[in-house]
Amino acid sequence: MKNTSVAVIDMGTNTFHLLIAKKNAPSGFSTLYAEQFVAKIGKGGISKGILTEEAYQRALQGLQGFRQKLDEYGVLPGNVFATATSAIRNASNGQALLADIFTQTGIQVNTISGEEEAELIYLGVRSSMELGEENSLIIDIGGGSVECIICNQKGILWKQSFEIGAQRLLDRFMHTDPIAVVSVMKLQEYLLEQLIPLTNAVHQYAPHTLIGASGAFETLLDIYFKRHTLTKDLMKTEFELPLQDFMEIYEQLLTKNKEERLTIPGMLEMRVDMIVVASCIVQLLVSQYDITKIRVSAYALKEGLLAVYL
Repeated sequence: MKNTSVAVIDMGTNTFHLLIAKKNAPSGFSTLYAEQFVAKIGKGGISKGILTEEAYQRALQGLQGFRQKLDEYGVLPGNVFATATSAIRNASNGQALLADIFTQTGIQVNTISGEEEAELIYLGVRSSMELGEENSLIIDIGGGSVECIICNQKGILWKQSFEIGAQRLLDRFMHTDPIAVVSVMKLQEYLLEQLIPLTNAVHQYAPHTLIGASGAFETLLDIYFKRHTLTKDLMKTEFELPLQDFMEIYEQLLTKNKEERLTIPGMLEMRVDMIVVASCIVQLLVSQYDITKIRVSAYALKEGLLAVYL
């Protein structure tokens, strides 16, 4: 019998994701296997438009590991859909890496634009929750870029990708740990300037709910659950992060150094640095755009890819 499993690979700036799934009739999918690999391909080079040799080798290592899992699950070559985003999109040696990945693993990776990335994130989020008729603002904070989508259940009203991801902001603003107050102010000024197109769109479409779809939001949610000794239902694909709790977590993150942040229940080592600047982005959006509610989606780009190919 023919293997109908499908695999999607999301090569993010910080984390690579592999998801192997099977279609469920009449719609939806069941996960057969999921893995993430901390590649940090933006580290040391993203602000210079290059992948460092260490990042290059980590990327190859990650895809070689994924190749073994694809073989283990018998996923046919035509059923593997792999995408590369901001760090590779903007690196002078990004295409050389993708060529080496294909040579060494047989995995064909396609570089997608920021606009395509935003579209896939929307599809992923929409398959995780009911968006309703009111407009919402979806945010995906990656290491290289931030995708912003104003939408409702019917479709996308506005979308844009901004090259202001967490690794880029870390390189530019976090020169001390804890981050200096003056650096936070400069970061906020920079974000307001970069996000002028979003500000204009928010004035037009007036979303009051922020939907987070990325690792940064998952970590903020995990910290919230630990704060209140709540058990996270892993079968759920949508959650709410109370605004008051987010603000308290944000204040906590700004005043602690790396060692202290690592002791926060729910914190992951792979996000201990980026979570600081990522939370600064969220705080700015909440305060500037009259956001009254934060929802968190367990689905993002890779589930959007699945939605397209299934």
